[in-house]
Amino acid sequence: MDLKLAFIGFGVVGQGLAEILTRKKGTGDPHLTEFRAVAISDNVKGSIYNPEGLDLGKALEMIRTSGNLAGYDAPEKGWDAVRTIRESNADVILEATFTDIETAEPAMAHFRAALESGKHLATTNKGPTTLALREMIALAEANKVQFRYEGTVMAGTPVLNLAHRFLAGNEFARVRGIFNGTTNFILTRMETGMTYADALQEAQDLGYAEAVPDADVEGWDALAKVVILANAVMGANLRVADVDRTGITGITPENIQQATSEGKRWKLIGEIRREGGQVVGKVSPEKVDLTDPLASVGGATNAITFSTDLIQDVTVVGPGAGKIETGFALFSDLVEIHRSLH
Repeated sequence: MDLKLAFIGFGVVGQGLAEILTRKKGTGDPHLTEFRAVAISDNVKGSIYNPEGLDLGKALEMIRTSGNLAGYDAPEKGWDAVRTIRESNADVILEATFTDIETAEPAMAHFRAALESGKHLATTNKGPTTLALREMIALAEANKVQFRYEGTVMAGTPVLNLAHRFLAGNEFARVRGIFNGTTNFILTRMETGMTYADALQEAQDLGYAEAVPDADVEGWDALAKVVILANAVMGANLRVADVDRTGITGITPENIQQATSEGKRWKLIGEIRREGGQVVGKVSPEKVDLTDPLASVGGATNAITFSTDLIQDVTVVGPGAGKIETGFALFSDLVEIHRSLH
């Protein structure tokens, strides 16, 4: 039984998954024979639908050469995202549009349309996953479909699957980590003597930081991941407003030097912990002792430490961004959906 896929959003993440499926087609990997793309809907690049299947390699080439899908010959073109979700014959909706953690739109409408239509949903979108995780899980259960969101925390690094499957049975007393690669890159570069402004400019030049970098440097991206982890892993009902948040814009070269003299290193740390019967969260710069596993994580890399009751601390280090890395998060969710159906 193959699963028919609809891509909602065909930017970096969607193209990353498409490249994985195209690159590994014909390699003999049994997982890859089970998926067939039938629809792509993107507000900028266009919308195409063929119930018999699309050629992802052709779609990717058109994006590379013309920037859109206007030249792709498909039976249906121009459908908006919600129509594509509801009316296509896709079994799985892959939602990878932009994240908004204030309103969660337009992704929230996409999530609801998918789950209400009885279609499985895999996403990298932190908006609805941050603001309405319990609602989305309940909606998926009510419609007997799966909702998977591995890529919302550390791209393809298996954080949620690790907690849910391989650390099952443990109680988590605390979860803390480096959840934003841009800020980690900036702080790492500042250790070489760069100012914050110069390190930020380099991050922007390399494509790590946006022209308006507030989501990263003010801690909003890390905050969203803290909320998702608290609610998904520790059974909390945390909201954005419940999490104390401080970014890295106030860190100076003098702060960096002082930490070095103390045998420590500045990191933007997201943390969730149990406190007095409740789960609390925060995001803030911390001077981390060099003996801490998180201290050795440099550049744009992410890391997370689970503090458990049965096997103590487990630390995972891996990429938290990137086209193929985040595309792989969607691919891993597809594999899990397929496995569960069998």
